[in-house]
Amino acid sequence: MANPSESIDLRSDTVTLPSPAMRQAMAGAPVGDDQFGEDPSVNRLQERVAELLGKEAALWMASGTMANQVALRVLTRPGDDVIVSRECHAVWHETGGSAANAGVQFTEIGNRGVFSVDEFLAALRPRGHILYPPTTLVEIENTHNRAGGVIVPQELIRRLCSEARKRGVATYLDGARLWNVAVATGRSLSDLSAPFDLVSVALSKGLGAPGGSLLAGSRDLITSAVRHRRMLGGAMRQVGILAAAGLYALDHNLNRLTEDHDNARIIAQRLAQSQRIILDPDKVQTNILVFALADTAPDAATVVTKARDRGVLIFAFGARTIRAVTHLDVTRAQCERAAEILVGIVDGNS
Repeated sequence: MANPSESIDLRSDTVTLPSPAMRQAMAGAPVGDDQFGEDPSVNRLQERVAELLGKEAALWMASGTMANQVALRVLTRPGDDVIVSRECHAVWHETGGSAANAGVQFTEIGNRGVFSVDEFLAALRPRGHILYPPTTLVEIENTHNRAGGVIVPQELIRRLCSEARKRGVATYLDGARLWNVAVATGRSLSDLSAPFDLVSVALSKGLGAPGGSLLAGSRDLITSAVRHRRMLGGAMRQVGILAAAGLYALDHNLNRLTEDHDNARIIAQRLAQSQRIILDPDKVQTNILVFALADTAPDAATVVTKARDRGVLIFAFGARTIRAVTHLDVTRAQCERAAEILVGIVDGNS
């Protein structure tokens, strides 16, 4: 078995380690009690992210899941219905938190991370119906994780949010990897965020910080979010140590995301050459690739185990589906090597 410290880790872009320069920024961060609004590093990060996203205010959260949960608490009431993309993070990767914390139910629509205006309108449930739970929120995940880092077209987002607003339905962007969308499309973060009432972004995905997400929106909504963050145990003290890492990441790790996108395409192009791997490299838009294994290939668990033994760490999304994610701690050469190893395993050559 390969030495874990020497492995090519493609399980997620959350596995990155803070660089020496980031650690230095963390060690020197001015801090204070954030519950009193007295942590200067947190305040600076919140102001900067709010400005980047074009919102009035932003609030530090411990994680992207917490940001999603707080957004639901702010924008919905227990028993409400939330329209989301099929296989979205809030439904599949938060251990039922939305039902437990916000008491909402979800309606999943669309395909491969995207749904149309017609699909949204067909799924919409009216307020005041004797039987139906009212649809009070539409949530969009951009990029979409389980769909392979898919970017939701911005013009479609504008139309969806416009139709929602006409019907009194709130809008939320789970933008954990919104940085990747901005770099891939050339659109500003504020343009991408503009149609939504609330927006979240993650610092530990893509940007390489050791933790933290932010929720941004109007001052009134963020004031409400402060209370719900507290309810969920997310009020922290001298969290400026982590905020400093986020500030460093915004300064140094944002524009380089193009390297991750290029590396993901390199892996995809090699994998697509195997007759036992089902993957269209032209659909790999950012740093995530999700590929299927043909019936003649080993199953996902076998591929993951054999890859780990060869020093490549990947993640099984299903019995015959695997995800790989590029990030700042893997080089182009490592990605090329990982792709060769994976093809060899799937094709039965190693």
